[in-house]
Amino acid sequence: MMTKKIRTLLVDDEPLALRGLELRLKEHNDIDIIGSCSNGRDAIKKIRAERPALVFLDIQMPGIDGFSVIKALAKEELPLIIFATAFDQFAIKAFEAHAQDYLLKPIDEARLQESLIKIRTLIQERITIEQNAKLIDLIRSMDNPPTLALSEIINSQDLLNENHYEQHLNIKDRGQINIVPVDKIQWIDAAGDYMCLHTEDKTHILRETMKNMEKRLNPELFQRVHRSTIVNISKIKELKPVSGGKYRLILEGGSELFVSRNYRDILAKFL
Repeated sequence: MMTKKIRTLLVDDEPLALRGLELRLKEHNDIDIIGSCSNGRDAIKKIRAERPALVFLDIQMPGIDGFSVIKALAKEELPLIIFATAFDQFAIKAFEAHAQDYLLKPIDEARLQESLIKIRTLIQERITIEQNAKLIDLIRSMDNPPTLALSEIINSQDLLNENHYEQHLNIKDRGQINIVPVDKIQWIDAAGDYMCLHTEDKTHILRETMKNMEKRLNPELFQRVHRSTIVNISKIKELKPVSGGKYRLILEGGSELFVSRNYRDILAKFL
């Protein structure tokens, strides 16, 4: 089956940087470079006219910089954005601008490969969501639709919605960004307005509310077991009853958590 091409636009005010990135991307058969721009103004016009799926965008450019390009397109359907720049102090602002990745020049080959893998996954998720949504709309609009239980349609939509949940969390730490895969998180506990995300070997701190964190994570994988605790149910090794109607969870690696009485029925459905 033919691989779907990822229509890609390159934006950089340095001709050598543009040429170097173009040569490296041409080694990837699924990347279709539709053009390049040397300034932000042309980039805005090109993105609106060509609707690329992916844009490699320099940050520091004369006149309209990379962040201003995003701001100008904020109310439109944005392509996936990978910022590429020589200055690492822009990293946090780049993620706040909803970039999919941030590459430092000169771009490391392994980092470029990693970034493209992420982009391919995101694009495939978008395609799946769009295709299934169109199918469901078609079924609903048919004059004589086939016999199809409403529950089946709802369950199909629930599967689609899984793609909206976070696959990675970007954690700011002393001016750097740590990208943490959510499937590596064992449990999360609240500390005021902050979340402590515990992996097997490290604890990451993220400013977030418990309510919003629940919305960002797939409930098929993450369940709240206490007023201030969310657990990755795939990391649970044992569930032991203790006094007072509570349960004790034993996680991979030996960590122990308590399930309050109010949440044990929810957890039981997944075990």
